[in-house]
Amino acid sequence: MNRSTSRMLDRVKAVYLFIKEKGTVTTTEIAEEFGTTDRTVQRDLNVLAYNGLVTSPSRGQWTITKKRVKIS
Repeated sequence: MNRSTSRMLDRVKAVYLFIKEKGTVTTTEIAEEFGTTDRTVQRDLNVLAYNGLVTSPSRGQWTITKKRVKIS
């Protein structure tokens, strides 16, 4: 796996754990926490949503789903 892919996967995992810890968060809160743009966060959230790990109960807000996840 190349470095940029590995870095992206690490960030996606960190975003998931951040949402899990905080409950419901906004895209902007995530961007500020990780020092990235809203667009980068949106791409990460799309990966998580595609895999059924997060959902957006209202526009711009995110929370984790009840899907079980093994984090290593």
